[in-house]
Amino acid sequence: LEIFDPPESAPVCKKRKRKQTRVSHWPADISCGVLFRRLAHIVARSPTTMAALSAAPALAARLSAVRGKTARKSSRDIARRAIQVETSADAAQAGSADPLMLRAIRGEDVERPPIWMMRQAGRYMKIYQDLCKKHPTFRERSETVDLAVEISLQPWDAFKPDGVILFSDILTPLSGMNIPFDIVKGTGPIIMNPVRSMEDVKAITPLEPEESMPFVGESLGLLRKAVGNDAAVLGFVGAPFTLASYIVEGGTSSHYKVIKKMAFDEPEIYHALLESITDSVITYVKYQADSGAQVVQIFDSWASEFSPADFDKYCLPYLTRIVSEVKQTHPDLPLILYSSGSGGFLERLASTGADVISLDGTVDMADARARLGADQAVQGNMDPVHLFAKKEFIVDKVHDTIKKAGNKKHVMNLGHGVMQGTPEENVATFFQTVRDYRY
Repeated sequence: LEIFDPPESAPVCKKRKRKQTRVSHWPADISCGVLFRRLAHIVARSPTTMAALSAAPALAARLSAVRGKTARKSSRDIARRAIQVETSADAAQAGSADPLMLRAIRGEDVERPPIWMMRQAGRYMKIYQDLCKKHPTFRERSETVDLAVEISLQPWDAFKPDGVILFSDILTPLSGMNIPFDIVKGTGPIIMNPVRSMEDVKAITPLEPEESMPFVGESLGLLRKAVGNDAAVLGFVGAPFTLASYIVEGGTSSHYKVIKKMAFDEPEIYHALLESITDSVITYVKYQADSGAQVVQIFDSWASEFSPADFDKYCLPYLTRIVSEVKQTHPDLPLILYSSGSGGFLERLASTGADVISLDGTVDMADARARLGADQAVQGNMDPVHLFAKKEFIVDKVHDTIKKAGNKKHVMNLGHGVMQGTPEENVATFFQTVRDYRY
């Protein structure tokens, strides 16, 4: 490890103004594949490590093979571009006209609403299902750059949405916060050591995404290069309470008793945890924006489990802080805020200052517009089950939603993620109907 993990006293390269890569900063549960890919890149940049490896030919061969595999040619010819992180400034030079989604969110005159879907990349597509047979674990698919980019672009190739969202998960940054987890097929997320005490909270480390999850930044940069300005590239994060619900409960939950009891009976632990998570979420949003994301959606999926008064105390301050602090450094980055079951919380969500409020199916679009006002951009909100119906029904629902939303500041979407088993031809109808619509 002297080769790969220099001591704290090791000099920093002044020319490049960056810290030396330290293996000790990487998450404890890093997969072997990701570990070897990172080491391979370190080796390739360092004559010292290359020389040292002459005494370890087996390791040298392994690292060389992994680096070659990382750069292999995929079905999208990603490797000709990869694996390089394109900065947001570089990506901005891809074209002159901003994507439709950005213009619509700003309130500019547009010919139709932009469209994308939550859970756009994934399990409803046969091409994705076939890929899963070769790469069975979710973390491999989402934490391997070429796989994450390929999956993210599958719906782009099929439907040409106006937004291309990174294939990832809201829990992805947890490893970089010293919170080991896994996502198990048929079970869902599993937190290895649920946080239940102040000592557990103090063990959480600040997120350094460049060190612990560089694959996210690399993937976003490649997506920007792939779609140019024909679509907006979206990143996303989990909101503090929603992340905390997994961290404290130990996985998925039906009533969130443990996390809510902590909030009610041990508020000092709860708020210390939420503050820590909020710090990392802010860092993660900025990292995604700097890496190429043009829009970032914040998922507070389970915030509606609180009563409105409790939401004000246990969720709202942290959402407001995220928006405020991100806007200080990234004032032009649109932030979308989504919470499932939030029909009774719309005005509270809007008070965070988020650019777009994403509506679920618990509120009619016309009612939401009346409550939030025309200046508030909205997203949504067709029922995902509508996409199981006949083509004519889907077309009618699309037209009805767009008419109720009006011709300003509306992003067409579902009220929840697209469901597994949704016919792909119906998804195609959904997209094409919106693309053909004219105000």
